[in-house]
Amino acid sequence: MASYDFLFDGLGLRDWCEAGTSDGPMSMADLIGKAAGGEAAAPTIWELPFPSMDALNDACPNFPQARELTKGLENGFLSIKDGLSLFLDPITQPLSWSLEAALWLFQTAPWWIMIPLLLLVVQLVSRSVKLVGFVALCLGFLAFIDYYDHAMQTLAIIFVCAAICVLIGVPIGIAMSRSNTFQNITTPVLDMLQTLPPFVYLIPLIFLFSVTEPKLYGIAIILYAIVPVIRLTNLGIRLVDKEVIEAAESFGMTSWQKLTGVQIPLALPNIMAGVNQTIMMSLAMVVIASLVSAPGLGVLVLRGIRNLELGVGLLSGLGIVLLAVVLDRVTKAALARVNAAQKH
Repeated sequence: MASYDFLFDGLGLRDWCEAGTSDGPMSMADLIGKAAGGEAAAPTIWELPFPSMDALNDACPNFPQARELTKGLENGFLSIKDGLSLFLDPITQPLSWSLEAALWLFQTAPWWIMIPLLLLVVQLVSRSVKLVGFVALCLGFLAFIDYYDHAMQTLAIIFVCAAICVLIGVPIGIAMSRSNTFQNITTPVLDMLQTLPPFVYLIPLIFLFSVTEPKLYGIAIILYAIVPVIRLTNLGIRLVDKEVIEAAESFGMTSWQKLTGVQIPLALPNIMAGVNQTIMMSLAMVVIASLVSAPGLGVLVLRGIRNLELGVGLLSGLGIVLLAVVLDRVTKAALARVNAAQKH
């Protein structure tokens, strides 16, 4: 006897439940009850399972099971997959080209050009000799243990994806700050993107794009990392003092002049904090995206897990930590310079 037979019997749906069904395999409880000389005893209130789809299906074979729901979702997605691919392929193809170009540049340039160039960028951004020395030490260590190529691949992907996140995210954040309606519409989407587990981003993309296409992992990284820069851009502009805005209006500034000359400069510390978080989240997703052919240090982490190579896993993990510290220190140094410039 199934747990919820009483429910369908009480509703008078027993005939519907059994219509068109054939005798299937008996449950273990029914088999035990039959072996004992009778039907399985009805469960007590203590043993009563939650009325899930499968529990109700046990009592009524015509009631759909949970696997029918998941199968329906899968079939629905597959039915629109070709149309989505036809629409998304031309739009996302520039992302593949950008990633391929960045990977080619970072890997083709010899180390004696790339490392000094990166150090020059750090010096221009931070104006800190100590930070430049720290970055040089980290890059030198990665090159010394033969992880230089993988580190450059990771940096190339982060560079492209973080830049796209900023180019897309800052305008969205500005639009949110100027319209409460748009903010109310966008916030649930951002909440969903921020709470979804990283692996979930990869599932629909695997069906839409080829695993060999860089845009597969590029889109996953962008979707995962774009949220902080949008939120903090919106927050930074909304936190600009209203008296400052009123003063700008009294000088006859247009909306565009107020935005570019007052609001964005004053919100720049918050925007830079969003950029910092976006870069760090990009790095985190690059490691996970190695499951779908993303190159870089994540490949070595995956190799260490698959082949149980403890040394490879630990060293590649250390390399990721060093890159994370470098990127975090550099962006925070840039943020500190922005804050110092505003105080003066």
